[in-house]
Amino acid sequence: MGTSGFISGLLDTISNRGRSLFERGKGPAALGLNGGRPDFGPLVEALLSGRGEASGVARARRILDLWTAANDDGKRDFLLLLARVYGPRLDRLDAAIDAYQANPGPSTISAVSRAAEPRRQEVLRRLNLAPGGISCLVEMRRFLLTIRGQDPTLPALDEDFVHLFSSWFNRGFLVLKKIDWSTPANLLERIIHYEAVHQIHGWDELRRRLAPPDRRLYAFFHPQLVDDPLIFVEVALEPAIPGTIQDVLAEKREPIDPARATTAVFYSISNCQEGLKGISFGNFLIKQVVEELRHDMPQIDTFVTLSPIPGFARWLDARRHAAGEDAGQDEAFPTPAERDILQALDRPDWTLSQEISAAVNAVLLRGAAHYFLKARTADGRVIDPVARFHLGNGAKLERINPLGDRSMNGMRQSHGLMVNYLYRLEEIEANHEALVTRGEVVAAPAVLALLAPAPPPEEASGGGMGDRLRRLSRRRKVAAVEE
Repeated sequence: MGTSGFISGLLDTISNRGRSLFERGKGPAALGLNGGRPDFGPLVEALLSGRGEASGVARARRILDLWTAANDDGKRDFLLLLARVYGPRLDRLDAAIDAYQANPGPSTISAVSRAAEPRRQEVLRRLNLAPGGISCLVEMRRFLLTIRGQDPTLPALDEDFVHLFSSWFNRGFLVLKKIDWSTPANLLERIIHYEAVHQIHGWDELRRRLAPPDRRLYAFFHPQLVDDPLIFVEVALEPAIPGTIQDVLAEKREPIDPARATTAVFYSISNCQEGLKGISFGNFLIKQVVEELRHDMPQIDTFVTLSPIPGFARWLDARRHAAGEDAGQDEAFPTPAERDILQALDRPDWTLSQEISAAVNAVLLRGAAHYFLKARTADGRVIDPVARFHLGNGAKLERINPLGDRSMNGMRQSHGLMVNYLYRLEEIEANHEALVTRGEVVAAPAVLALLAPAPPPEEASGGGMGDRLRRLSRRRKVAAVEE
């Protein structure tokens, strides 16, 4: 038995013995049971006031058991109890502030800090001592996120969860593991379930992503969640930077000898625990995997992603239909001619000519360049969430790929576009500073060149692309009537 197993067994023993002492001679009413909505108040007070180790662990486990068994109303009752009743004690906080104002110094500052801490943070700390406590608390926070907007006190409780989780899931506690086809089946099932970017359709597809010698998968684990990954990244070893996910995931592709690979492609990053939303793991994961790959295969000198652009189609639709003052921050895109060309996006049932397809993709590429380099949220951030993640980690916007994802989801969210973000360890800090201090996205010259408008193509018979699209529309309507 390993160290973690010994400690877990020891905690279970303490919990069980303490629970028997705690529950001896007490019926359901004394334990606060009430159908699906337990009365948590007496149990929380007992948890905070108790001093014995065994009884404290037992009380914590009892509360978590009750919360897990409760219906949604009971779960909500518990969270509202923490949010409304177990904040800071204002009388103690006022007294600490008065003491600081009368005698400013390190000791009075510390007293203010202690008094300002919500008591519910101590409740959560004590719950975390129970066997399986961390797993239950992550689930508790997942549920909290679903009801966070239902009461004005709940966002403060969520901040307490984030504050504690940021410490408990600190990078120093996380363990990087390589997942392969020999990994136990229960963990492989979780990989299938958690894949959030490119769905895994069963065991055969999972094998294609894990078994070949030019494929890798790495995951972060927490010592208390040994069978449940926090986040994982899928890696393809390639001879060059790929432009389409179909090539990476092709069913009948020929694997390459890893010794011939010069490029490591991070093509899917999946966060596994909804209850840990907002707790950053991905930046540490990518950087550590880069170090692992450089150590194992020093010939690999290029580290890139092949990433989706989940918000692009929605942004483009808003830009196309905006006018005047509603056009937003960047009125250079789309031009009237580009609006005409983009009409083709409204007619996905057409078989577009090669000329029209090329024109549409050219406009989409220019639009994507504006989306990444010019468009910003109301608070000045890059719009796309995936871009914020990689650019914030110091990556460079290397290439935008037309028809990089021809799946239904890829066409729906980005009209098929995908992007490569390039990680160079020696440039990460400078790229990050450029974004944070100047709001500048570091991009390859080819991407910057896309900002310039291209002259609209003309039909040999006269008229612009918009006229061509309108003629095709009329022909389709006539054909429909004739049928």
